[in-house]
Amino acid sequence: MDNLIIQAGLGNILEKIRNSERLSVEDGIKLFEHPDLLAVGYLANIVRQRVNNDNTYFIYNQHINYSNICTNLCKFCAFGKDKSSDLAYEMSISDVEKKIRERIEEPITEIHMVGGIHPDLPYSYYLDLLRCIKKIRPEIHIQAFTCVELVHLAELSGKSLADTISELKEAGLGSVPGGGAEVFSPRVRELTCEKKLSGQGWLNAAKTVHEMGLKSNATMLYGHIETTRERMEHLDMLRRLQDETKGFLAYIPLAFHPKNTEMSNLSRTSGIDDLKNLAVARCFLDNFPHIKAYWVMISPKLAQVALSFGADDIDGTVKEEIITHMAGAETEQAMTRDQLVRIIREAGRVPVERDTLYNVIKMY
Repeated sequence: MDNLIIQAGLGNILEKIRNSERLSVEDGIKLFEHPDLLAVGYLANIVRQRVNNDNTYFIYNQHINYSNICTNLCKFCAFGKDKSSDLAYEMSISDVEKKIRERIEEPITEIHMVGGIHPDLPYSYYLDLLRCIKKIRPEIHIQAFTCVELVHLAELSGKSLADTISELKEAGLGSVPGGGAEVFSPRVRELTCEKKLSGQGWLNAAKTVHEMGLKSNATMLYGHIETTRERMEHLDMLRRLQDETKGFLAYIPLAFHPKNTEMSNLSRTSGIDDLKNLAVARCFLDNFPHIKAYWVMISPKLAQVALSFGADDIDGTVKEEIITHMAGAETEQAMTRDQLVRIIREAGRVPVERDTLYNVIKMY
C-alpha cells in the first residue's frame, strides 16, 4: 500500500507520518485537495492506529439546550432565534430539572448543555442550572457553555473570565464543549457571524478554560464559504494552542447544515468532504488525543466509515439533539448503547464506553 501512496504523490507526507514528524499547513492543503480519498484515509488510519489502536469511544450522555434565544443570530445557524420569534424558547430551572428526572434511571455519565447568547437571563440562572443538575445527579459530569457563552457569562457577572469559570466550577461545571469556534478566519466571521466573539477571542477563552484546570473540546464548522487554506489556518491555531495548554480532549469537525438558515442557498457537505475533514485533522492535529465523527451531523453510516479515516470517537447516545435538527438533519435524535456498540463492531473496531474525560467505563 505504501507504494500506492507514493505513486499518488503523497510519499513525502507518508514519510513524515511514518516518522511521527509534524505536517505543515501546506501538507494539509495538499491532503484536502488530493483526489485520492482512500490514500488520504490510509495516512489518517496510520495515525489513528498509533494513537488509539482499534479503540472507538462513545459516551452515555444527555443533551440539554436550555434556550435558543440569541443576540448573535449567525447566518449559518438555524437554532438561534430573536426573543420575539414564535420559535424562541427558554427553559426554567424546573424545566431542566424535569428533563434530568425523566432519565434518572439511565446510566448517564454526562450532561451536555449549551444555549444561545440570551439578552435577559441573569448570571445567577446559569449557576442555578448547574447546582440543580448536581443536586439531582451529584455524580454526573456537566459539560456546558461554549467559550462564546463563557465570555458572555463573564460580562454578566462583572468579573474576569477566570473568576467566572471558578464560580461555575464550584457550582458544578466539569468541562467545556467545543462549539462556537466556527472558522477562525476574520473574513468568514465578518460574512457569517459578525456579532459573535472573534476567533482570537474564542482561542483566548479556551486558553483561560485550560488554565483554570478544565478540559475542553474544539470544533470547526466546515462546508459553507471557507477556503481550504482558512480550514488549515484554523487547525493550525488549534494545534498551537494545544501545544501550549494540552487542554483539548477531542477535535470535532462539524458539517454545515444549510436548511432553515440564512445560507440555505448552499448545498450540504458531501460524504467525501466529511471524510476528508476527519482524515486531514487526524494527520495534522498530532497533539490531539481524539478525533470525533459526530454521528448526528454526518449520519451513523458515514460515522462507521469514518472510523477508517482517522476518527476514534462517535460521540454518544445524545437524546435529544436540537441544534442540527433545526438545520435539517435527518438523523435520529438518539441512539442506544447497543446501537453504538453494534455500528462500532461492524466497522471492525473495539467499542469502548468512556466518561467525558476519556476514562474507560467498559470495553466491549
